[in-house]
Amino acid sequence: MKKIEDYVIIKFIVKKFNMVFKTRVSRIVSSSIIFFCFGLLSASAVMTIVYKLGTPKGVGGLETSAVPVSVYTPDEDYAALNNLLAEDTEPEPVKQIDTAELSEPATLTYQTYRVKSGDMIGFIADEFGITQDTIISVNNIRQSRLIQPNQYLKIPSMPGILYTVKKDGETIESIAEKYEVEAQKCALVNYLSTNTELKAGFSLFVPDAELDWITRQEINGDLFKKPLKARYWLSSRYGWRDSPFNPGTRSFHGGIDMAVAQGTSIYPAMDGKVTTTGYNATYGNYVIITHHSGYKTLYGHMKKITCRAGNFVYAGSTKIGEVGSTGLSTGPHLHFTVYKNGTTINPFSVLN
Repeated sequence: MKKIEDYVIIKFIVKKFNMVFKTRVSRIVSSSIIFFCFGLLSASAVMTIVYKLGTPKGVGGLETSAVPVSVYTPDEDYAALNNLLAEDTEPEPVKQIDTAELSEPATLTYQTYRVKSGDMIGFIADEFGITQDTIISVNNIRQSRLIQPNQYLKIPSMPGILYTVKKDGETIESIAEKYEVEAQKCALVNYLSTNTELKAGFSLFVPDAELDWITRQEINGDLFKKPLKARYWLSSRYGWRDSPFNPGTRSFHGGIDMAVAQGTSIYPAMDGKVTTTGYNATYGNYVIITHHSGYKTLYGHMKKITCRAGNFVYAGSTKIGEVGSTGLSTGPHLHFTVYKNGTTINPFSVLN
């Protein structure tokens, strides 16, 4: 009997709990829906009021960075209209302006781009619809392989290059002719006339111009080929190093040392003319080749020289000697130096 009573009591409690739970849930759901709708309507009303208060009155047209072009002078038009009315004749229809003429084909603007990890100049140029030459020239980049993440670049709104006037008297017209571009566009970009005589040192932007191929190859590190076709070990880099001949001292190494088997063939790094062949205590048997644009290359410690002064030699195809260990050397290797206008530079900045 006791069990039956307990069962009835439990059943009654469960029934009451279900009724209360359902009622409370229904109320919560209903209240939530009502408050949500009220909040949505309130937010919409507030946004409408704010928009109306914040919108300036009397605006229209499309924004443009071009200098406004005056289509007509109101006073002159009214005077002309009054004269026509006085003559009792109908005015001629207003001439329609070709909107293409009011575009901004020669407006130069700049924006800033922050280099990301993995960026290459070619990818950045494609993204902004300009050329690699443009980015290289505008940012005075001397080695395109050395751009760094987080570096900031100036990005112009059109392709072209910066040009520095070489001598007094150059004009926009002569510069445009040199680069085979439109003189009028160049003049508009720089706010000059085509026949204005410019002073040496003056810089201007030449739209659609490109760098000469020598400058481009130099900056991209493609100007020289490696003088060895065989695999080698870079035994000494360009720059300061611990001297291999005077322990405890440091000396400046003006080239790179490429360790490889004795007798390996050596080739010119770029086309040029052999100007010196000989022997000295430091470089042993060596060859110097003169190239264009102020470049010279030196090849040292040769076992054997296979060219003569006055020979014109070709990169990668004319054999000029063989690797050896002559002169001041600790073993078979090629010492390779690059000179630019008489000063050594890091060969890896120009080697392909």
